[in-house]
Amino acid sequence: MDLLALADFNLVARHGSFGEAARATERPKATLSRRVSELENSLGLRLFERGPRGLKLTQEGRALYERTGALLTELAESAAAIASGSEEPRGRLRISAPTLFSQLAMGKLVATFALKYPEIRLEVTTEDRPVDMIEEGYDLVIRVNPDPDESLIGRVFLRDRLVVVAWPGLARPKGKSSVPAVLRGGNDPIGAWDVRGPKGKSRIAIEPVAYLSSLIMVRDTVRLGVGAASLPLSLVSHDIAAGRLAHWGDVDGPEIALWALYPSRRLLSPRVSAFLDHIKEAFPLGQPEELAGFIEPA
Repeated sequence: MDLLALADFNLVARHGSFGEAARATERPKATLSRRVSELENSLGLRLFERGPRGLKLTQEGRALYERTGALLTELAESAAAIASGSEEPRGRLRISAPTLFSQLAMGKLVATFALKYPEIRLEVTTEDRPVDMIEEGYDLVIRVNPDPDESLIGRVFLRDRLVVVAWPGLARPKGKSSVPAVLRGGNDPIGAWDVRGPKGKSRIAIEPVAYLSSLIMVRDTVRLGVGAASLPLSLVSHDIAAGRLAHWGDVDGPEIALWALYPSRRLLSPRVSAFLDHIKEAFPLGQPEELAGFIEPA
């Protein structure tokens, strides 16, 4: 594939017409039209629908634009950095991160990263839904226990685990009796927590008294004496150490793993590589105690 023709196609797609692309780059409109036609012929695809109202990307054209635009930008930035003799990462870095991690840690991570790399413009979006990195233009996403996706690669940078905690004045239930519990989310039919402790495994029967959308809200509610809750250790380890919450055991289940993911079909840009190194420096062992210390130094 002719990379120059591909670059001209992206230029026209970005500006929406041959005329606008020609004016923006001070190049002949006929040259851009010819290069795009050559690319269409070499691929055997129509990339633009040409009509009286102008150009419109075809389905194949949009797919090509979405998959090659960022790559060409990275190539141009790499070439410019080499030509200028500068290896300092620069440009825009778009990140999507889950709500709880963003509330607890992203502000501090962004601040320390921005001070270290002033030429990078960070754009961080907080959301828990799965995002289409290519379609939505993200460079990096942080996700908790993501589903396998062959189009993405990445690494686990932090691990956590759920623990059952309660207000210290609340007695742990015995036998078939239950304890008032504060849960996250909707009215899920949860009847008990299976926990592991120094004395082995046990089951704690629960009676939900509140359903809250935020784990921070759940923690604060339990701190004030409203029952027990299952929460990430990183969120409550300081409360346990200070005696504000009692630790009733670790939830028997899969661990919580935070992944940093990026598209496998793209070059790893210096910006993404710099941010991956930054979170590795923040959490070198990837343990929940590190996140707790990052949130609130002891």
